[in-house]
Order: sequence, then C-alpha cells, then structure tokens
Amino acid sequence: MTRLSVLDARRDGAPVGAGYKVDISRGRHIGRVASEWFSRPDDERFLSLTALYEAVKGRADRATTCTVETRDIRVEARRDDPDTLSLIMPGRAARIDPTNWSFGQLCSLVGAPAGYLRHLPAPLSAINLQHGLQSHRGELVKTLEADEGRVELRAATGPDYGRIWDHELVAAVMNIAGDGTGDTRWKIPGMLDWSTMTHNPFVEVTRDSTTLYASDRDVFLFLVDDAHPIEAGRLPNGDPDLFFRGFYCVRRERCFH
Repeated sequence: MTRLSVLDARRDGAPVGAGYKVDISRGRHIGRVASEWFSRPDDERFLSLTALYEAVKGRADRATTCTVETRDIRVEARRDDPDTLSLIMPGRAARIDPTNWSFGQLCSLVGAPAGYLRHLPAPLSAINLQHGLQSHRGELVKTLEADEGRVELRAATGPDYGRIWDHELVAAVMNIAGDGTGDTRWKIPGMLDWSTMTHNPFVEVTRDSTTLYASDRDVFLFLVDDAHPIEAGRLPNGDPDLFFRGFYCVRRERCFH
C-alpha cells in the first residue's frame, strides 16, 4: 500500500476528479509487480481481463493431456532443424517440441542439469536426456501438449497432478473485477507522474502500463481500487491521510512431483 495525500477528492465515495499527491517515503515497496512489468514481452501483456481470459481459455481448449512411461519417451534432434530437440511419445507419429519449461521439468525428473544440457548441441543433449529417461526407474508422467502450429510439450508433471487452468483463475477474478478497466472498483492501476509525484487513477490502458500478464505457463494479475481511497486519519496540515487497496494473483506451473 502507498499512503497518499489527496489533491482534490470528493467525500461521498464517488471517484475522484483529480489525482493524488503521493509520498512514497511513507509506503512499502513491493518489487514483485515492478519485476513483472519490467520483464514481460508485448505478447504476454493484455489490456483487459476479457482479453486475458480469451487468450488463456483458447490455449486450454487447444491443449491435450496423456500419461506415459518415462522410459517410452524418445528424444531426438529434429531432422529438419538439427539445432532443435523433439520428443516422440509412444503410439504417436507426430513429433512434439518441448518448451524451455517442459524441458527443464524432464531434466529435473531424471536428475540432469537442465542449464548444462541447454548449451549442448541438440544431438548431444538428446543423447544425454534419452539416457536419463531410459536408465531412470520406470515412472509415469502426465504431459500437457498444445498445438500452436507445431505441437508443443507445455508441461511434464506427476500422474496425480491436479491442474488449475489459468482461465479458471481469471474467471474468478472477473467475478469481482469485471473487465478490470474501470467497470468495477477493481482495475488496472492508473499512472504516477514522477515529476510531480501525482497519481492519476484514470488513464488509458496500454501495453506499457497494463498489469495483466500471461505466458504459456503462468498468469499474473495486479489490480487496485485507486479511485476510492480509504481515510486512515489526518496529516499534520489537516488534509485526510489516505491509502488505496491493491492485490495480485499469480498461478505458475509447478515442477515435477
């Protein structure tokens, strides 16, 4: 929470007509939201909860799961792209490309150093991972595959893994936050003008300012109620001492267990 001194706020609970003067020295810095904003590429940024939901729901609709024996998985370098690994599952003719995340999960399963194998030539990396899968004690693994033009292995988890889909989390948030763009109290935050230290709750949401993110294995949402501050007392000059509420939700694919 960041404590604020108000510039021009109405007291009847209606949204403010102007911004808030912010004293960041009195607040608490939470770096998690800033790190998400800094690290996300454009294709992982969404301008509304509706757009985010449609993206992750479509991804789930295109996904399939199956359970296989680890020793039956074949690992090869692709013939058409020798720098890329592919997997062949039992009873399947189509090759499956592991994502960076699922490759790490398979390496974790057999105790192989994923960071080291990623830097080896694909044929040599395939030989090492194949050896690990075949010499590892027989175990079942549940795969999550998605067809995005090329079939990808999105996750490799234990057979009893209970999945909470990203769109289920987003739908739950939409029950209280609507579209997340101001149609309810909970919304994507406004902008802080660092030159004047003034926070404006009402600005157009852009890919550079949004706080709704999703990749192929996670979803992250940060919403605030920055148009309806809560009065916590009085400042020395007599102005109301205000703060606003915020929350974030995150769901990440867990490693093999």
